[in-house]
Amino acid sequence: MEILKSIILGIIEGITEWLPISSTGHLILADEFIKLGASDEFMEMFNVVIQLGAILAVVVLFFKKLWPFTLDKSRGYNYITKGGGIIKKDIMDMWIKVIVAMLPAAIIGIPFDDFFEEHFHNYIVVAAALIIYGVLFIVIERRNKHRKPKYGTIDDISYKTALFIGLFQALSLIPGTSRSGSTILGAIILGVSRVAAAEFSFYLAVPVMFGASFIKLLKFGLDFTGTELAVLLVGMITAFIVSVLVIRFLMSYIRKHDFAVFGYYRIVLGVIVVLYFLIAG
Repeated sequence: MEILKSIILGIIEGITEWLPISSTGHLILADEFIKLGASDEFMEMFNVVIQLGAILAVVVLFFKKLWPFTLDKSRGYNYITKGGGIIKKDIMDMWIKVIVAMLPAAIIGIPFDDFFEEHFHNYIVVAAALIIYGVLFIVIERRNKHRKPKYGTIDDISYKTALFIGLFQALSLIPGTSRSGSTILGAIILGVSRVAAAEFSFYLAVPVMFGASFIKLLKFGLDFTGTELAVLLVGMITAFIVSVLVIRFLMSYIRKHDFAVFGYYRIVLGVIVVLYFLIAG
C-alpha cells in the first residue's frame, strides 16, 4: 500500500510541478486522503526530494540545449575554446542567465527556509495564492492577447530580464504560488514569449530544485529505513515518467494556446481547498 501511495504522489508531482497550478496545493489535498505511514520529518523531505525525478525529465528532454560541451566544430556552433575543449557560447550564456535568475530565491530562501515552513505552510495561504495567481494569469493573458513578445527566445533575454524573472521566482517561496507559475507569469509580464518563458522556467528549475532537495536531505540525514528508501525511489521514478509526458504536452499546448485555462483551474482548486478545510475543520 505504501508503494501504491508513493506512485500516486509521484503522478501528482509529475503533473503539477510543470503546469503552473502549484504542486504544493495538490500535495496538501493529497495528504488529506493519502497518508503515508511515515514521520512528519520524512514527509516534509519526501515532498521536496521527489522533485529530483521531475528534474531528471528536464535534463533528459533538453539535454542538447543544456549541455554546453562538444567535440564537434562542424555544426556551426557559436563556440569558444578553453584548454582544448569546445564550449557552446549560447548555452554558456543561458546558464549565466539561470545563475543570475537563481540569486533572489537563494538569497531569500536559504536563510528563511524554516520561517516560511512555519508561517506560510497552511491551507489559507495556499488557497489565497492559488486564487490570486489564477486571476493574474487570466488578466495578463487577456492583456497580452494581441501583443507581440519582446523576447522570442531565451537567447533574446538579457541578464537584467533574467534577474527580474528570478525576483518573480522568489515569490514561489510562498506555498501555493507555484514555482513554474510565478516564473512563467513574471517572464510573460516582462515580454517573454510563452514558449521561451516555459523553457527558461524548466532550465531554472534544475539547479533550484537540486539545491532544495540537497538541503532537505541534509536536514533529514541519509538514515533511511528500507521502506522509506523504496517509497522515495518509487515516487521519484514515477515523477520522472509522468514529467516527461507532461513537459511534452505543455510545450505542444502553449504553441497554440495561452495559460488562461490554468488560471481558471487555480481559482477552482483554491476554492476547493478552502471549502474542504472549512468543512473538515
